Amino acid sequence: MSARMTRLATPLATPLPDVERRAATAVGVGYLLALPLALFAEFYVHSQLTVSGDAAEFARSVIAHERLFRLGIVSTVAAAVVDTVLIAALYLTLRPVDAVSALVAMIVRIIETVIVVGVALVDLVTLRVVTGADYLQVLGDRSLQSLARLSWSVHGDITAVSLLLAGIGSTLFCWLWFRSHLVPRPLAALGIVGSIVLALREVAVMVVPPVTAIVTIPYYGGPIFVFELTMGLWLVTKGVADRSER
Repeated sequence: MSARMTRLATPLATPLPDVERRAATAVGVGYLLALPLALFAEFYVHSQLTVSGDAAEFARSVIAHERLFRLGIVSTVAAAVVDTVLIAALYLTLRPVDAVSALVAMIVRIIETVIVVGVALVDLVTLRVVTGADYLQVLGDRSLQSLARLSWSVHGDITAVSLLLAGIGSTLFCWLWFRSHLVPRPLAALGIVGSIVLALREVAVMVVPPVTAIVTIPYYGGPIFVFELTMGLWLVTKGVADRSER
């Protein structure tokens, strides 16, 4: 009798619907694809450019690395496309946990992705100015160089806004991962911490710009990078748990 009562008290396995399981796999693939695209565009390309206060030096640097600069723009757009699929897959996977929170997170991340496309457009403007379109020659070389440097500065400002929204949206999604028990809770907790650190850093930079030199990439980007890489590998290789395992 005792064994029978134990069996009755144990919840029956409820496999995750196929659409949610496939969406979770798409999330993993999305993380693994988006990371190298974003790193190439924002860190490698950026490191090859001279972004000092000298506008003429900056213009010469962009011209010297024009092909790389163009590849960075393509990489940014590709990352935005991958992120769109990733965000949709996150929503489909986590909607059963809390539909309202998942919807809010999706909207915030979609706005972030649209802003990322704006970054690519600003970079195209920078390139057009630096390469000297005929109708811009009336401005003179020094004015064009200063305009190009300003455009690149705007690139940084827009990127900061997109990272802030990415941090907010990711915090919501990671909280839903934590509640769902679909993945290990410590992994979801790492995502929450990393997302909050990312968002807070961007807020701090907007309020106190010198924070940029203090809280550098390893501090604000490291935790979220480790989370997304680990989550991507986990979802692709191990997948998500059934609902009965929560």
